[in-house]
Amino acid sequence: MNCKQVFITLGMLAILGIKVDAQDAAAQKAEALLSQMTLEEKIGQMTQIDMNALKDKADIKNYFIGSMLSGGDSDPPDITAAGWAKAVEEYQSWAFKTRLKIPLIYGIDAVHGHNNVDGAVIFPHHIGMGATRNPALIERAARVTAQEVAATGIRWAFAPCLAVARNPRWGRTYESFGDSPEVVELLGAAEVRGLQDDWQTDSTPVLACAKHFLGDGGTHDGIDQGDTECDEATLRKIHLPGYVSAIKAGVGSVMVSYSSWNGKKMHGNHYLLTDVLKKELGFEGFVVSDWAAIDQLSSDYKSDIETSINAGLDMVMIPNGPGKPNNYAQFTALLKELVLANRVPQSRIDDAVRRILRIKYKLGLFDEPFADRRLVASVGSPEHRQVARECVQQSLVLLKNPNHVLPLSKSLKRLHVAGQAANDLGIQCGGWTIDWQGRAGEVTRGGTTILAAIRRTVATGTEVTYSTGGAEAKGADAAVVVIGEMPYAEMKGDRGDLRVSPQDIALVQEVKRLGIPVITVLLSGRPLILGRALEFSDAFLAAWLPGTEGQGVADVLFGDYRPTGKLPCNWLASMEELSPPGVTATRHAPLFAYGFGLTYESSRAAR
Repeated sequence: MNCKQVFITLGMLAILGIKVDAQDAAAQKAEALLSQMTLEEKIGQMTQIDMNALKDKADIKNYFIGSMLSGGDSDPPDITAAGWAKAVEEYQSWAFKTRLKIPLIYGIDAVHGHNNVDGAVIFPHHIGMGATRNPALIERAARVTAQEVAATGIRWAFAPCLAVARNPRWGRTYESFGDSPEVVELLGAAEVRGLQDDWQTDSTPVLACAKHFLGDGGTHDGIDQGDTECDEATLRKIHLPGYVSAIKAGVGSVMVSYSSWNGKKMHGNHYLLTDVLKKELGFEGFVVSDWAAIDQLSSDYKSDIETSINAGLDMVMIPNGPGKPNNYAQFTALLKELVLANRVPQSRIDDAVRRILRIKYKLGLFDEPFADRRLVASVGSPEHRQVARECVQQSLVLLKNPNHVLPLSKSLKRLHVAGQAANDLGIQCGGWTIDWQGRAGEVTRGGTTILAAIRRTVATGTEVTYSTGGAEAKGADAAVVVIGEMPYAEMKGDRGDLRVSPQDIALVQEVKRLGIPVITVLLSGRPLILGRALEFSDAFLAAWLPGTEGQGVADVLFGDYRPTGKLPCNWLASMEELSPPGVTATRHAPLFAYGFGLTYESSRAAR
């Protein structure tokens, strides 16, 4: 039975009034198409090439490539929504020159909005979203992200990250909803629902990707790509619940972690990828590798392919092009050799391709493979920014306000704003914003800095002055001091010392000595050791990495929104209190416990 015959059969059933489940229909179509494919065509579906690795666009046709991606800094020359759509559609057009015309599925790290697109809305990173405790809001935010992603012709977001970040030294802590399985379980499923929109093809669903399976947030000493050392009961109790909820929510793809569990690399772990994920949990989507991650299994690339595919990997992410080590031409040739030599069973290949094709059918890619131009105008729209503003409002956690300095009056005679971070969109957004590691400065169009938001909010007669230093605050009625981390992302973001920088503490102290109320706003991707920065502050607000909508911060500062955020993680008082590597339970009570958050009604913890 060929594809056309299956379509006719399904259509006849519909005419007869017989309801066919969409998932069953996708499975039937996938099975029919699989039966027509050659081994080379199947291997092509299992191959994902980075944009920068593709030597010749014709190779999409020549190697029957099934997927492409844009990794951290892999972008087209024009990074507007229109520029992205043009580039992705050109790649897609080559897929339709193949014999079976199987569409590409294009993936991207849209981890806090469509963050590689100039002018897109940038949401708070996950750690801030975790503070909201609001799954309905997270679902709305994910739907906005899905619409902006689909507008560019991309239909796969490498999100949500379901790591339970157990050690804030880890440079990816901000990609986690928190250090407790319960918050990851609650909000991860909500993001899946928002991205995929229950596979409603008329609303252009975007494939979600639960990552990084399994235990990436629990590595020894918080080392990125490190080793999670624990027994299986602990692994299941802490790191697995988020995946259980995501699978129940229908997540269609899972990305494997670079990390190891008790010394064994996840990309070669058959027990966890096949026995637990696919069989025990009943995951029906497909499993994709991380960036060149199978290369870390050994020094023998052919052996790496054999081990990872047999372990349960369905698609391999390949960032290198022809002429470089471990490239897509080499991958496809070696995998074919392994199959012909019976070192990778044909049944394993068929299972992988069947999973990939089924998801492509569920997404509606065969019918609508190109960008939804109706959505382009919505990218960065006021309506989308409003959702992000609400996320910022609900993500802020008030840590200190004993004398009710907050909320500020909009009618102060003069308000001074201090600190580079107050007027820097790049610092406000953090990593994974246009650039892989992020950067300071005006990284994207359309955003609002905290300084600009404050100036928009105060009364007409209020003077708002600004300086990067503190001395200029003299004579003001109050000062808002914005401090925090410079942008970073995975690998480069690991920190051994989590203390607020001496320069930031000196800035807060400089303003404090002038005898005016000091409100400190901290921009960070993790809880930092506050030290005297907290002591010198009359009020202290943890704003995490709020993204482009700084107006949400001003809303809280001036009482247009009363803080409701609750800490998604324990906040330690000192480095000495950070417990043995890999866990967050402390030797002493934390400075602020998980779930803490003040509000303006009573300055008591909001529960």
